[in-house]
Amino acid sequence: MFWSNEFPQLADRTLRQISKAIDTGYLTFSREYGAGIEAFFEPLLFFLIWFERMLLGAPWWVIVAGTAGIGYLASRRWKLFAGIVIALCLIGVFGMWENTMRTMAMILVCTLLSIVIGMPIGIFMARSNRGQKTILPVLDVMQTMPSFVYLIPVVMLLGIGRVPGLIAVVIYAIAPVIRLTNLGIRLVEKEALEAADAFGASRLQKLLRVQLPLALPNIMAGINQTIMMALAMVVIASMIGVRGLGQPVLQAVTNQYFALGLFNGTAVVVLAIIFDRITQGFGLRLQKHQEGHR
Repeated sequence: MFWSNEFPQLADRTLRQISKAIDTGYLTFSREYGAGIEAFFEPLLFFLIWFERMLLGAPWWVIVAGTAGIGYLASRRWKLFAGIVIALCLIGVFGMWENTMRTMAMILVCTLLSIVIGMPIGIFMARSNRGQKTILPVLDVMQTMPSFVYLIPVVMLLGIGRVPGLIAVVIYAIAPVIRLTNLGIRLVEKEALEAADAFGASRLQKLLRVQLPLALPNIMAGINQTIMMALAMVVIASMIGVRGLGQPVLQAVTNQYFALGLFNGTAVVVLAIIFDRITQGFGLRLQKHQEGHR
């Protein structure tokens, strides 16, 4: 009888009280510290706006040639070079160039920020078993939490705009860089570390000259996955004002414009394929380079 009558009511009351306490506490925190946190992220906003304007202001052929050139350097394949040129030209012909450049700017800045934050965390995890045991559950939660949930706290704290979207994207996409940096450093052969010790290398020298170079293929794989997750999250972040290809997709869903959603969704896929081939190409070249020196 207790289970069927009193327990559900007690559990519901307790849940409502906990939820109210969490909401009240976070609202109080956002009112007291939101302005300071927003000011802290202003340089990041300026950098994002500057980079976006640079991509939008550059001649289209410079962007196309530069992206295709990077693709060729990564893969040494003329097919990829031609494919990138054709794909980006078609994006321009169909009138999606500006939104594509905005999305590209957001993805590149988010990826750069994820690398700057994620790699030191991955290095710390590789050096500390206790740190790994502490951080791994956090990464598990970050990767399994529904992506829409990330929008709630940043909107409550910073409102609607580019910076909240950027923070949400980074939080969602940073986990692969951390995981694979940790894994790559841990997979470095003991013989290489023993040889570095024999030459009297310090811990920093071993990290910079032995561990990180040997872990680069794994790190590149983590960067690849981070870019893919960031692209997926950018579309969702359009709900809080992130400009780019996500906004037409959201508009298409809201108003049932199939063609609009199809074209802009295809542009997102094109960006994903380009970034994927470039990062995979660099990763494979690094792996072959290391195998050639063994």
